[in-house]
Amino acid sequence: MDLRQLTPDLAVSPQIAPEDVQRLADAGFKVLINNRPDAEITPDIDHKVFKDAAKAAGMEYHYLPFTPGQITPELISGFGQAISGEQPVFAYCRSGNRSTVLWALNQAGKLPETDILETAAKAGYDLSGLRPLLASLASNKG
Repeated sequence: MDLRQLTPDLAVSPQIAPEDVQRLADAGFKVLINNRPDAEITPDIDHKVFKDAAKAAGMEYHYLPFTPGQITPELISGFGQAISGEQPVFAYCRSGNRSTVLWALNQAGKLPETDILETAAKAGYDLSGLRPLLASLASNKG
């Protein structure tokens, strides 16, 4: 697994395997967020497989499929709710970028844009193209 720590309580990653879920639970993660739509993957790694793996490992599970270019307020708020409960949290998608985008959008208005973008960059994700959306979301929260 390629875990990338965004915050002390949130790590993101590219696609994981079902057998990785127990390892995540053993490492102390309490919540698993799947941001990968089933349409992108095969049935052996669809959201139901991960829901069952999370349940078996004693983890809370959230399926929040994020299709590129289709960001919704519900998706952002759902991600925010998932990361505000039990911690630490592990989120994944194809590359980890979409999970990082959802974290960033959820942080708009809570953290300065520069801090959000620097945090993402340190984890290997260039979200500089989100700056206008981050600013817009922050101004709507203020």
